Amino acid sequence: MANAKPDFSLQGARVLVTGASLGIGRAVALAAAAAGAVVVLAARGQPGLDAVANEIVAAGGHAEVLPFDAGDPAAIRAAIAAAGPLDGLVNNAGSVTREPFLEASEGEIDRILTLNVKGAALVAQAVAQGMVATGRGGSIVNIASIAGLVGARNRSIYAASKHAVMGLTRAMALELAPHGIRVNAVCPGLVNTPLAADLMADAGFVAAMRARIPLGRIMEPQDIAGPAVFLLGAAASGITGIALPVDGGVTAE
Repeated sequence: MANAKPDFSLQGARVLVTGASLGIGRAVALAAAAAGAVVVLAARGQPGLDAVANEIVAAGGHAEVLPFDAGDPAAIRAAIAAAGPLDGLVNNAGSVTREPFLEASEGEIDRILTLNVKGAALVAQAVAQGMVATGRGGSIVNIASIAGLVGARNRSIYAASKHAVMGLTRAMALELAPHGIRVNAVCPGLVNTPLAADLMADAGFVAAMRARIPLGRIMEPQDIAGPAVFLLGAAASGITGIALPVDGGVTAE
């Protein structure tokens, strides 16, 4: 209908959010629940997930807790099978490393690529297989980074992992479109999360970053949550295969 209003609701949808116990994952989970979704919360630690679930329930929403390690292939498959049919995934679990390329250790390279690339791919694959099997279609949102769009000094391995996530996103979008599954990526800039706590404690660094960001502020987790929830829902039904930077305008230059 020409006059139909866009649907920004997730009412009745079941959405899995990985890395949901803190930071961006927590913000996405709260926002998805506020939009009406039943949110399946995943991370390694049960206590953090329980705390987020309690927040959601206290606000009148619906949450389930599904602890698993996104770096463990067997745990991924078992947990997602136990989750039941899903309509959406926010593939957020990951980590960051900040060290010069010449000093990056083999162990750190393995850790970042295993969690950020292999883990993300296996989670998305397991969820997509379930969506195809049930014929439900759905939406997958990978949390990448602007480091997946441009270079990043002293974060070369992290940048490599996020460039891989962007390649995965675009290829998945092409392969899964015939099944009614949309796949997109949100690419945050610097976000004030526990992973960036050391950086945020440096007043000089914070001032320098604000001076570089056209909007004049560092992003907060809720800045990422809104775009992720939008991409999950029917209002974004024509969008697949995109990289959406949420960086205050840094990549516009």
